[in-house]
Amino acid sequence: MEDMRVSVVIPAFNEAGTIGRLVSRIKSLYPDFEVVVVNDGSGDTTAEEARAAGAVVYSHPYNIGNGAAVKSGIRVSRGDTLVFMDGDAQHNPEDIAGLLSLIPDYDMVVGARSGMGHATFWRAMGNKIYNRLASYVTKYPVQDLTSGFRAVKANIARSFIHMLPNTYSYPTTLTLGVLRSGWSVTYLPVKTNKRRTGKSDIRMMKDGVRFFMILTRIATLYSPMRVFLPVSFIMFLLGFFNYIWTFFTAGRFTNMSALLLVTAVLVFMMSLISEQICQMRFEMREGDRPVMKSDGANSM
Repeated sequence: MEDMRVSVVIPAFNEAGTIGRLVSRIKSLYPDFEVVVVNDGSGDTTAEEARAAGAVVYSHPYNIGNGAAVKSGIRVSRGDTLVFMDGDAQHNPEDIAGLLSLIPDYDMVVGARSGMGHATFWRAMGNKIYNRLASYVTKYPVQDLTSGFRAVKANIARSFIHMLPNTYSYPTTLTLGVLRSGWSVTYLPVKTNKRRTGKSDIRMMKDGVRFFMILTRIATLYSPMRVFLPVSFIMFLLGFFNYIWTFFTAGRFTNMSALLLVTAVLVFMMSLISEQICQMRFEMREGDRPVMKSDGANSM
C-alpha cells in the first residue's frame, strides 16, 4: 500500500452533518491519500465542511445523481487506485486498508455487507435476489451487487465511465462490467453503520425495477446468450406442449404452436448474432485500448 497513489472518492448530497468528520478521519488514518468529495448540488454546507477537513472538492451546480458524482470523482482524481465510499458515514474508513491490501492481486475489491448491514429487511431480500441474478449473468458468485464501498484500479474505472448511469445503480453496472470483461474481483466482509442523518433516497419499487433493467442491459451487452437462450427454450417448450395438447384434443397443429416454435427459432438465431457482435466488439476494444491516465483534479 506504500507504493500506491490512492484517491478516496466520496459522492455527497446534503451531508454537512457527517462529511467533515468522515474526511478528517480518513486524513488522520491515511495522510498521503487524496480525498475527493463531489458535492452533488447540496443545499447545505457540505462543500465547505469537506474543504475545511482537507478534501479536494468538486461541485455540481445542481443535483445530478449519485452515479454522476462518482463519474466526476473518477475524472478529477489523480490516484492509480480509487476507493469509493458514501458520505453518510455508513462505511468505516478503517476498512479501506483491508480493501487496498488485496488490490495487487485483484483488480477490484468490494466491501460486502452482511444481511444486517442493509437499511431494511426488504432491501436485504431484494439485494439477495439481484446477487443471484448477477451471479447467473457473470458466472461468478456475486456477494454484494449494490455495495458503494469498493476499491478499484483507476484505469479500469475510467474505462467504464461511459457506461455508468447517473443514479444509485452505478455499483451494479461497474460490478457486472468488470466481471464480464474478465477483470478479477473479490469481496471483503465489512460492517456498516446506521445512517446518522436523513434517510436513504433509494425507493424499493422504482429503483428495484431500474436495477433489474440494468442487469438485463448489461447481460445482453456482455453475454447475450445468457438472456436469449432461456427465452428461446421457454418459447420452444410452450410451443411443443401446446402442440401435444392440441394434437390429442383437436387432432391438429395449431397456429399458436407454429408461432411459439418459430419465435423460439428466431430468438435463438438472434442470440447467435448478438454473441458474434459482442465478441467482435471485445476484440476491437482489446486491440485498440488506450493507455488510461489521470485527468488531474479540480477544486471548486
